[in-house]
Amino acid sequence: MATGMLIDGIWRKEGYQGDSKGRFKRNPTTFRQWVKADGSSEFKPEAGRYHLYVSYACPWAHRTLILRKLKGLEAAISLSIVDPIMAEEGWEFSQEADCIPDPIFGAKYLREIYIQADAGYTGRVTVPILWDKQKGTIVNNESREIIRMFDREFDAIATSSVTFCPDELTGEIDRAIDAIYQPINNGVYRAGFATSQEAYDEAVTELFAHLDRWNEVLGTQPYLCGETITEADWCFFTTLLRFDPVYYVHFKCNLKHIWDYPHLWRYLKDLYEQPGVKETCNLHHIKQHYYRSHPHINPSGIVPQGPLVGLEGGYTN
Repeated sequence: MATGMLIDGIWRKEGYQGDSKGRFKRNPTTFRQWVKADGSSEFKPEAGRYHLYVSYACPWAHRTLILRKLKGLEAAISLSIVDPIMAEEGWEFSQEADCIPDPIFGAKYLREIYIQADAGYTGRVTVPILWDKQKGTIVNNESREIIRMFDREFDAIATSSVTFCPDELTGEIDRAIDAIYQPINNGVYRAGFATSQEAYDEAVTELFAHLDRWNEVLGTQPYLCGETITEADWCFFTTLLRFDPVYYVHFKCNLKHIWDYPHLWRYLKDLYEQPGVKETCNLHHIKQHYYRSHPHINPSGIVPQGPLVGLEGGYTN
């Protein structure tokens, strides 16, 4: 899996390393500063100051696109979208359909953004990135923290007053995000990138046990934390959206489709139909990325046409 990484600011074509039993291990994010509305941070919420780097294909980046859209921050926070294919040089900016080049540095590769922030950076080059144009650095590259900032810290410049993390539900929302992260959000990757039967079986068993559990929960209430859509739902949504068209086949998560779960399927369609959400979903980028960026899993690079049954009557390329 030659995804590559930066080591002391130099690009190395190195794949992810698993543990001794073939389990996929995700590298932690490294830029963890916060934009704060109360003045407690050097990063203040100002229109035009921040730039968001994302991939339509990445479920972690997709979370930030959704919050940027639903909070009405599109005019305040500018955007770049990388090419869906992540090859040996990592995420790349291109002129392909639905991509948006880097307007700040005119970068060819996303790794150049990391080097601008830290010339000696060591680590993976991932999306999303929240960049501060004023200070010339990365504020944060952890999706969970970026969506919380968009949801709470940018209210003064957001055009929508909706909140997905009301004070009285904060603890419950955080617990739900924690509960779905390892077995589901990361679980599909743990299955897909496993290099031993033991590691794969472990990941898939845990993944579907938790999908079963949440299907039961959603049979008694409309959303993860009750009657209200929260950040936890958007964290779940981006994985569920990719499940049938990608993870079921490509990552061998094939015990059930999401459409086989009546409550998860209802829930996925409900969230997809929320105003503004479908504009952030690009199935073409999603399928091109997964099926063409992992030659160790799909060496032919062939992108399947299906599935034909799905949201709005059909998934398409």
